[in-house]
Amino acid sequence: MPVAASGSDVSEAVPIRLRTIGARAVAGGNTVEVMGRDQAKAADLAKALGGGATTGEWGTAPAGDIVILALLYDGVVPVVAQYGDALAGKVIVDISNPFNSTFDGLVHREETSIAQEVAKVAPAGASVVKAFNTILRHVLENGRPDVFIAGDNAQAKARVEAFIESLGLRPLDVGGLKMAHWLEGAGLVTVGLANHGVGNLDFALGITEPPNTSRT
Repeated sequence: MPVAASGSDVSEAVPIRLRTIGARAVAGGNTVEVMGRDQAKAADLAKALGGGATTGEWGTAPAGDIVILALLYDGVVPVVAQYGDALAGKVIVDISNPFNSTFDGLVHREETSIAQEVAKVAPAGASVVKAFNTILRHVLENGRPDVFIAGDNAQAKARVEAFIESLGLRPLDVGGLKMAHWLEGAGLVTVGLANHGVGNLDFALGITEPPNTSRT
């Protein structure tokens, strides 16, 4: 599956997740293209990923059908607006978390999400899916966490689900794009647990189904 992974600066903390997703994507047999404002850093990441990963020119149409935006939350909407029609027909995956500076709330002043704001500026024919934002990098690198996704387009979600399965992970659909707001809240819960109740980074939110039991 062709995938384009875009980061404003592939050395930033957020794009470390891009590196992890890219590595799993290559291992899963996907074609990966890395795009970044710093072309040299993007090329270095593509080389590190191996598996035929390539580098695209920032601002041009991504080669992949799925475009993963590995950006800090405040850069996501402006980049999608900048790309404009170059993203027509693409499935745009937002993995960001808009946490406030004290990590005890979201920056939104209303019930929205970065993914919903992306949908407002995305070109015709593009679909937006929220995914990966509840997973800590360490677990994404070394574990097999559930990946919650939200989006309004069933076909787009099916393509993202197939991509997630190619990474060896389990996608779980939580509903329409308005649920992205609550996924961002779940990301905040994850950070809270890491800092307090759990006290480490070696966990992920997920669904555990009880074994079938017979009733008498």
